Amino acid sequence: MIGMTFGFGALEAELWKLVFVMTRLGAALLAAPFFGAGTVPVQLRVAITAALAVLVCAWIPVQVPAALFSVQGLMTIAGEVLVGLTLGFVLQLCFAAPVLAAEQIGGAMGLSLATAVDPVSGAQSPALGQYFTVLLTLIFLGLGGHLQFIALVIDSYTAFPPGQTWLGAERFEVVVGFGSDLFVAALAIALPVTLVLLLVQVLTGVISRSAPALNLFALGLPLGVLAGLAALILAVPLLIEQFGDLSVQGLEQVGSLLAR
Repeated sequence: MIGMTFGFGALEAELWKLVFVMTRLGAALLAAPFFGAGTVPVQLRVAITAALAVLVCAWIPVQVPAALFSVQGLMTIAGEVLVGLTLGFVLQLCFAAPVLAAEQIGGAMGLSLATAVDPVSGAQSPALGQYFTVLLTLIFLGLGGHLQFIALVIDSYTAFPPGQTWLGAERFEVVVGFGSDLFVAALAIALPVTLVLLLVQVLTGVISRSAPALNLFALGLPLGVLAGLAALILAVPLLIEQFGDLSVQGLEQVGSLLAR
């Protein structure tokens, strides 16, 4: 199977088959927003991938290349990694929409300097974006989205059998098209709060023109923060509904990528 053996016969063949199946599963979980978080230990990720690989080997007849260390075998492995990363990246796009919306809201509120370390990427992100990310993660897990995503990754072995995993240009165009949905979702999330903040800024401008003696910066910044916080509190039911739709949309996009 790999061009060399260690003398364990069929047991060794099953072991290499397990490692081969873990390639796509591990790449998908690494790129996924929840499983690939930096706070998830590597040992746990490997254990989950191995457990899923055992089930895939039992349920789906996976054809493993005769020589994994040959050029054809390495190309097949690269194709497996490509499919896994693409599936996880499509779901990652949906989780990026709230962070993008938080950038717009935080800038309008004057909280753009309030940043925190993102546990998923390890980079600096708005503190408001962390709130949105946690809320979306809770809704995603509450809806069972993680189980549906794993089911879609397993179904990908039927849609993209090993050896036929190089995605064509049309599928990459579909993935790029999902990026436009990202900006539309971010606009829908940020629009209610930004409209309130826009009205507050207009009101502050009118007051400053009517009473030039007032300090615009001393009045506008606290008023914008208070109005933004009040708008966020009032918009929580709407945010929950939007994040639920966003979770469903992300899973539907992953499923549509497999169905094309």
